[in-house]
Amino acid sequence: MERNSLPVSAWEEPDKVDEVLRALDTLLDGRQAAAWSRKRHRRILNVAMKHAIRRRILRANPLPKGKETTAATKTTNAVDKRSLVNSDQAAALLDWVRRRPRGGKRLHAFFATLYYCGPRPEEAVAMRVEDVTLPDPDSRDQWCELLIHTATPEVGKQWTDTGKIHEERDLKGRAEGETRTVPGHPALTRILRRHIEDEGLRPGDLLFQGEKGSVLAGSVIRRAWRSARQAVLLAHVFASPTGKRVYDIRHTRLTKWLNDGIPPAQVADWAGNSVPVLLATYARCVDGQLPDLKRRLEAAGDLPERPDVG
Repeated sequence: MERNSLPVSAWEEPDKVDEVLRALDTLLDGRQAAAWSRKRHRRILNVAMKHAIRRRILRANPLPKGKETTAATKTTNAVDKRSLVNSDQAAALLDWVRRRPRGGKRLHAFFATLYYCGPRPEEAVAMRVEDVTLPDPDSRDQWCELLIHTATPEVGKQWTDTGKIHEERDLKGRAEGETRTVPGHPALTRILRRHIEDEGLRPGDLLFQGEKGSVLAGSVIRRAWRSARQAVLLAHVFASPTGKRVYDIRHTRLTKWLNDGIPPAQVADWAGNSVPVLLATYARCVDGQLPDLKRRLEAAGDLPERPDVG
């Protein structure tokens, strides 16, 4: 590494700094990286520069500041409305997954949980059977309840202390040990009850397992979802952002809750977001409420008419 690395004095050359920044902003195929990736790469490099200054390796941060670094990497958290799937598309996609010969029913239960309850995929794969509260079959109320308390994101063997692909973590953006509960539609109750029975799962088992009982692999999830989209959607829809990522199923559910009139504070609680983040992310996707808003504004009345004064 020492033999193939430039000396630290290279950071004093503006041309070298510009070359590094261009590399950070560019993919291996020469295309520009996504805005979020560019912003994250520069943030990480700035952390390295601050560390070098503290260790007295550098005298000052050589990276340009102000608009020069932020204008090109302006980003937004807002969800692209085109990425959402409608109810007909969701039904067709889930049905195709269910009929998939290899692990179809297991994956169907997983995707149905994302669609009806909106957990993050890494939260869903971490759930255990004991985290699902199913109502008595004879009860009139057939809503189930999911307890979400852990996430197991897929980070790669080289990045975990255990050498495993997944790493167990607390919920994103929440205090250590914090949990949340989400109600599950009666349709999901039927799916999960059947899934648990068919798989012969016990309370301590993972709710959604890989073929050998391990954590359901992200590659399997993504491959099944892509195959479903390709089989069900029209060619131009498949090529569009509609449901392109598995995460778009969560976006669809949270948007549907908001469009159905569920208070944002309640949606944020179920989703594991803060209200400001929720509104900033999904405000552009909320629709169907304009007629009601117009009626409210009209009911509020107009300015009173005043007689003409001669």
